[in-house]
Amino acid sequence: MIVPSPQFLGFAAAAAIFYHLSSAIRWRQAILLATNLLFLVSFSHDPVALAPFAGFLLIGYCSYRFTRGGRYPALFVALLVMTLLVFCWLKRYSFIPSVSFLPFPYLLVGLSYVFFRVMHVIIDGHQDAIDEPIGWLSYVNYTLNFTSLVSGPIQRYQDYSRMETSPVPLTLVDAGRAVERIVVGYFKISIVGMVLLALQHQAISSLGTRVTLGGRVLDAALLVAIYPIFLYFNFSGYIDFVHGVARFFGIDLPENFDRPFSSENFLTFWSRWHITLSNWLKTYVYNPLMMAGLARITRPALAPYVAVFGFFVTFFLVGLWHGQTSEFIFFGVTQGGGVALNKLYQIVAANRLGRAGYRALCSNPIYIAASRGLTFTWFAVTLLWFWSNWMQIGTFASTVGGAGTVLACLAVFVGASVVLAAKEALRALLLRVSWSVDPDEREPVLLSRYLRTAWSTALVVITVGVNVILASPAPDIVYRTF
Repeated sequence: MIVPSPQFLGFAAAAAIFYHLSSAIRWRQAILLATNLLFLVSFSHDPVALAPFAGFLLIGYCSYRFTRGGRYPALFVALLVMTLLVFCWLKRYSFIPSVSFLPFPYLLVGLSYVFFRVMHVIIDGHQDAIDEPIGWLSYVNYTLNFTSLVSGPIQRYQDYSRMETSPVPLTLVDAGRAVERIVVGYFKISIVGMVLLALQHQAISSLGTRVTLGGRVLDAALLVAIYPIFLYFNFSGYIDFVHGVARFFGIDLPENFDRPFSSENFLTFWSRWHITLSNWLKTYVYNPLMMAGLARITRPALAPYVAVFGFFVTFFLVGLWHGQTSEFIFFGVTQGGGVALNKLYQIVAANRLGRAGYRALCSNPIYIAASRGLTFTWFAVTLLWFWSNWMQIGTFASTVGGAGTVLACLAVFVGASVVLAAKEALRALLLRVSWSVDPDEREPVLLSRYLRTAWSTALVVITVGVNVILASPAPDIVYRTF
């Protein structure tokens, strides 16, 4: 079943009706279980293809049950490593001998996100960070939550458990906001994403036909710059969509995006892009690395550089998680390297300028604009190893040439610096325009319920009209492949 789609909405609406027929916890757990399993089975009706997925869930649950509450530390480590290796084996990472792989096709959709939930349950269970024992029904519903199975977000069990026993109330206003997010999310994917992807494909197609250097530079800059914007609308649109759907089941999913292109450095960017992934890795990779590193540091002056190493390892894993090929290894190097260099720059700049001088520099509007442009450019360039392969990258580079590549990157930097600064200025201006029926409760017109309702209605009309005219499916969710 494709998410998002009218079929998925119909499926979710029917499930929500049954879910609200009773407020009994067991009833709602049973409806969620049936919904989650039906959604999973929609990707494959073959029991053999589903068996490895089921086996992975069983390994995770048994590991949690055997080691929860701090029991058997050695077994905990062994089971944690085994779970990681089984995941890599099922995902067919290249460092594992191919002769050991299962000889038949099996379901992989959502396994990467299930992996994070399973590891979280094992670790937090062993550390006694989960108050109540997790029953098998809650475990299956949590790991296979149909609203976040395909592409996240990655929710903590503690948060899910609270909503399972005490669902978030759904008032008429809440329902309206949930519908608004569904509409906005679907528009982002099916209209904005489709247009951006078409523009990027057009830039790729015309790159090889350009005669002038200026034309090739323009196409190269466009194919680099458009993809991160497409990826944002594609992925954040999916998050908006499932966030709205989940609210009808009393589930408030964590946010995954917070205006990432407004970030003034690469460190901040990764705290606002795919937030639940970076937070998971910070919790279970970065923090333990920092604690281990600081415990071995005898000179306090070296402590900040431990963070540089920790950030590199953490965000290298962010990149590596996305795929099994050498392109994703390099993607991981560029993500970890970008964050580590950013942290190193902050340390050196603060030492050279002093904290007050560095704060003054960071508040300079020109510096802020340039920092945003550099952050966007770095991310856009690194995404080449995310959406293409070495052969395509080599073709792009040879077509544009060395000088053209530099000019294209410079064009992306300048364009991003100017456009993002203008966007932030316009947003601040619009948010200052406020109104209210009640003089004591003014609110920005941009965020008013009336304007949002009118905007959502317009988006529905545009989306339906375009889909009817084009009769073409929305672009697939990019993160579905992970």
